[in-house]
Amino acid sequence: MEEQKINALWTHLHWLSVLAQQGSYTAAAARLGVSKAAMSQRIAELERAAKVTLVQRTTRSLRLTEAGQRLVDDTRASFEQIAQSFAQVRDLAEQPSGLLRVTAPVALARQQLVPLFAAFLKDFPDVRIELDLSDRLSALATEGYDLAIRHTARPPDTHVAWALCATESVLVATRAYIGQFGEPQNPVDLQTHNCLHYPRSQDTPAWTFEPRQPSGEGDRITVPVGGRFAANNSEALREAALTGAGIALLPDFSAQAELRKGQLVRVLPGWKPVGAFAETIYAIRPYAPHVPRAVAALVGHLKKGLEGGFGV
Repeated sequence: MEEQKINALWTHLHWLSVLAQQGSYTAAAARLGVSKAAMSQRIAELERAAKVTLVQRTTRSLRLTEAGQRLVDDTRASFEQIAQSFAQVRDLAEQPSGLLRVTAPVALARQQLVPLFAAFLKDFPDVRIELDLSDRLSALATEGYDLAIRHTARPPDTHVAWALCATESVLVATRAYIGQFGEPQNPVDLQTHNCLHYPRSQDTPAWTFEPRQPSGEGDRITVPVGGRFAANNSEALREAALTGAGIALLPDFSAQAELRKGQLVRVLPGWKPVGAFAETIYAIRPYAPHVPRAVAALVGHLKKGLEGGFGV
């Protein structure tokens, strides 16, 4: 009889582990697709069975007791193994299926990825995608994401990373701005221009360049720049540049359409911006021995769709 009671608590233990991951009843309930009331009830039932408090709550915070943390730590590996085994069995199906939770930068997703996701869903009708648009680097395993799309210089060593395409930084402005204020002939000339920049620190902003056809050592140059508008989003900088407000340094995927239409033109095309944005876009996921078929299919679809990068 006692064994039957314990067996009935496996789901409760899993919910406790999700609660520990998410840090709140609301977030844990959303992750499990249940109500907050159901979540609270399961934890209360588990505490009654264990005859000890597992979760301490206040109006503003939640934390596990020593007993609760021990339960989570001791069962985590088992639940991860169960999830992995189930994913492998499910992947025996002929077609990829299930929910994929993906996080991607705002500008890249809006301008380049959403159309690719839409095409992927047409090809794989049994797959669903939940997309989180965020420039914040998420803890993928903790927050439950299956895949992150990031432009980064170096993916985490603890993760699996697939290179999707190359990307580069471009310096752009409107023809009207160039006509009014003149065209810079070298990076030093930018000091007399209104430069629309990404605020990376409290220091004076500076852009670094190197010639596309190097002549020898010492060719790299860093120029302090100033401007009346800064934003931590490349779409905002692009829109400001389109009004003729100044010269913007953008990742190429943010300027691709406007460059092709002639709404923006390259500035200092003989110089390559260095260090502003990473030069590779990756698909990243936490390491696991088995990659779900839906994840592998999506990565392959993105690699094909982004082949060739965003050059004009």
